[in-house]
Amino acid sequence: MKPEKIEKWLPHRFPFLLVDRVLEIKPGESILALKNVSYNEPFFTGHFPERKIMPGVLIVEALAQAGGILLYHSHPDPDSVFVVLSKIEEAKFRKAVIPGDQLKLSVRMLKQKASFCTFEAQALVEGEVVAEAKLVAGIMKKSELDEKI
Repeated sequence: MKPEKIEKWLPHRFPFLLVDRVLEIKPGESILALKNVSYNEPFFTGHFPERKIMPGVLIVEALAQAGGILLYHSHPDPDSVFVVLSKIEEAKFRKAVIPGDQLKLSVRMLKQKASFCTFEAQALVEGEVVAEAKLVAGIMKKSELDEKI
């Protein structure tokens, strides 16, 4: 799945769209996606100018976005729902991610109950885990969300 299709599934846009490509997706099970970390990422101007490191929170966001794509592909009526990150558990950051790295975003569904889905997520660079977390996504009906806005 290339960027044009990713934009169909995620509401995020530059500079906050953090999934560049989907390599593999198994609805209801797992997704493997890529985030190419470029020297030109806007966050590198301030994090940190002398020693550029991708913020851990953005690595988790990239994992959550991959999980969102998986959840949309797993829902029987994806056009009727809006997926939001609702919880981050057990987040661990093991190694700095720097310009030139390619993040492999590996996300696996653990369980889905009512309007929540729990994922196990790992970000890898050259086969080495650089970050991992358990993520929970909330599934909101677009019609209910529109009423609140």
